Amino acid sequence: MKTLAAIRIALRALRVNRLRSALTMLGIVIGVAAVIAMVAVGAGATARIQQQIEAIGSNLIMVIPGSITSNGIRLGSGAVVTLSEDDARAIAAECPSVSAVAPIVRGGAQVMYANNNWATSILGTTPDYLVIRNQPVAQGNPFTVDEVNSAAKVALLGRTVARNLFGDADPVGQTIRIKNAPFLVDGVLSAKGQTPTGQDQDDLILVPISTAKRNVTGVSQANAGAVGSIMVQAAGPGAIDQAQSEVEALLRQRHRRLQPDQDDDFTIRNLSEVFAAQESSAQAMSILLGAIASVSLIVGGIGIMNIMLVSVTERTREIGLRLAVGAKTKDILSQFLVEAVTLSVLGGVIGIIVGVGTSALISYFAKWSILVSPTAIAMAFVFSALVGIFFGYYPARKAALLDPIEALRAE
Repeated sequence: MKTLAAIRIALRALRVNRLRSALTMLGIVIGVAAVIAMVAVGAGATARIQQQIEAIGSNLIMVIPGSITSNGIRLGSGAVVTLSEDDARAIAAECPSVSAVAPIVRGGAQVMYANNNWATSILGTTPDYLVIRNQPVAQGNPFTVDEVNSAAKVALLGRTVARNLFGDADPVGQTIRIKNAPFLVDGVLSAKGQTPTGQDQDDLILVPISTAKRNVTGVSQANAGAVGSIMVQAAGPGAIDQAQSEVEALLRQRHRRLQPDQDDDFTIRNLSEVFAAQESSAQAMSILLGAIASVSLIVGGIGIMNIMLVSVTERTREIGLRLAVGAKTKDILSQFLVEAVTLSVLGGVIGIIVGVGTSALISYFAKWSILVSPTAIAMAFVFSALVGIFFGYYPARKAALLDPIEALRAE
């Protein structure tokens, strides 16, 4: 009962000074709202990076031609073709930590359908490319291994290409022209969005690698088996390093011209390391934003302490009277402490509402990815209550330790 009585007295005292109580709560409201909004922005950025990582492909390793030295001149990466389809087949057959392999040749062309045309990238590859990139066909069907072997003129369109050539019409079964060669549209790829660097992953056309060499890239007979890169998928997240080592050892063995002391004529890039660094940076930024916003809560707590000290000064005679009629020190302490905690808790509740609303507004107007975390909401609320206890304890204790006689003499 004493606790309920202390709560009623505290609420009555806060209602008497509504404006002052509201202004005192404002610091907590802003602090809680800032924490929730900033953490939501950081969490949204982290989630966005994770989505982009998944869009690029899971457990992905890229093998590209490396730099070589010719006549004392060190040529740049990719200056000389050093990878082949045979290398890709050997990786798939002899590397146990690898689950899928897709050789790639890349070119560009103006693509036409009826009166529409669009300049885009043409990727020649195999059906395993769709598995590695986690990119199923949304409409129609993927091309097959038989179509790769027969150099069939079939194509899979990215969403951007399909939209610019066909609008809202169904492209499946239609014929487009790539470098004046007719290609049957087998299907439309699922949307992938942008890469972390802002590149549109849906602005491309996939064709069988054999068809691309014959009709798009124009690979010479001498380099008929050459590829621009090889995309490799490890058997699992824990097998990436092992798969990378196996691929490196195999390619050095196959490229017999390499001596033990020579550099590789290929480069292996483990994209998981790059994305892990980006994700770590986003998480660090989220923590930093939350920490900066938490300073507002500290400022709000100082405001509570300041107002409570003023309240103790104003109500000195009241405190003295209560002590004189038998109130104990703990009763006075609990009364003022309840006032401080009530201010911080009410401010925390309002701050949660404002913070969630602010996050929604940021997402709507700034077009940012926002992720409001229940954990962040709970932590902000608990922290606001702790701020009330911490900053309210000193004024409450000061009030409780007043001398009744001196307090009654106060004007």
